[in-house]
Amino acid sequence: MKEILPTAPAHEIVESRMKSIRGLFDRYVVPSYGRFEIAFERGEGSWLWDVYGRKYLDLGGGIAVCSLGHAHPEVAAVLAEQSRKLLHVSNLYYQEPQGRLAQEIVRHIAPGKIFFCNSGAEANEGLYKLARKVGHDAGRYEVITAFNSFHGRTLAGISATGQEKVKKGFEPMVDGFRHVPFNDLEALKNAVGPKTGAVLLEGIQGEGGITSATPEYLRGVRALCDEHGLLLFMDGVQCGHFRTGSFQSFQRILGDAGGVGDFLPDGISMAKSLGGGFPIGAFWVREKYADVLGPGTHGTTYGGTPLGCAVALRIFEIIQRDRLAENARALGDFFHGGLERIAAEVPGVITAVRGMGLMLGFELAPKEEMPALVSGEKPSSLQVVQRLHDAGVLTIPSGERVVRLLPALNLTQADAEHGLRVIREVIVGLAK
Repeated sequence: MKEILPTAPAHEIVESRMKSIRGLFDRYVVPSYGRFEIAFERGEGSWLWDVYGRKYLDLGGGIAVCSLGHAHPEVAAVLAEQSRKLLHVSNLYYQEPQGRLAQEIVRHIAPGKIFFCNSGAEANEGLYKLARKVGHDAGRYEVITAFNSFHGRTLAGISATGQEKVKKGFEPMVDGFRHVPFNDLEALKNAVGPKTGAVLLEGIQGEGGITSATPEYLRGVRALCDEHGLLLFMDGVQCGHFRTGSFQSFQRILGDAGGVGDFLPDGISMAKSLGGGFPIGAFWVREKYADVLGPGTHGTTYGGTPLGCAVALRIFEIIQRDRLAENARALGDFFHGGLERIAAEVPGVITAVRGMGLMLGFELAPKEEMPALVSGEKPSSLQVVQRLHDAGVLTIPSGERVVRLLPALNLTQADAEHGLRVIREVIVGLAK
């Protein structure tokens, strides 16, 4: 007679699986990330399920990457369709999806040309090279960026980033980067010197706490660059691709202030939401400088593959067809107003609400002022994000005290209402 062995309880099986996944990371993955104790298995729309089967509303969007949420059927379809035709050819040859995607991006900005790469950091690297190429003969190679900015994790990226914490242990920095206070035109004027070749700014600083450039600042920077013959670059990696309700954040900032007018950067980096989860980056160069990086001056093996470009094109189509820029504005206003009401209802927890569209952040009071948080341990932003995890909502920390909301552009009103209710419950709990 065959012996029937007792099976382990379901929770023990899942615990064992979680331990196994964690063990793989501990043994084989470089520990360069501080990971939360969650392992995800699948997603659908703005929802994710972990290995325990627990459901989470994703208001973090893979850090502004998942522009159409998870497992979008049309994205899955174009991945399958294009992969059956052509995955990759080198950039020694022509292929239609790359040309069409470049055309679509240019159509949303202004005459110019596109270089395709794989990430936001690579896109910014291309802008640094453009600045050096343009300014080379005059010895102008320095790029001025802002304090609290973030421009990627390459050596040049951390040199450009205006946060000391990302630089520690990697000194000396790449020469040619200087930092000034954000939204301070006078400080920028004083920093311009004979070696200055370009200025690089985020329309909205994401990693720096969801701080938006003012319309006056952007116009003043453009005028200053024109006066001194400098290039003006915008880093639209996180704040671009309709996240604010316009294709690029500067268009929303200036449009809401009475129109973009003749404001135009000389280069714009982009990535994240461009591929909706498929890795693709790009930078746009305005017409005047579009041919500076000629053959042999810049390149990448995987940039602009037929597969990546086909996905990005379909995402453009869906965003425009489903009017998701308008959705980002509407739900952004809903979240912004709701968070401000929570701040007023529960004083002493939320000190500010910032951002626009579906790039929002709420600033927390110092943890020492909230007895519910553990003083002296993790930053208040991390502790609140963890409490939101426990309540089934994913958000993203930004610095010590800001919690970011970067959800999918197709987030529904019902899901937004659910997310705001959960945030309110957590904030109320912090006030006790």
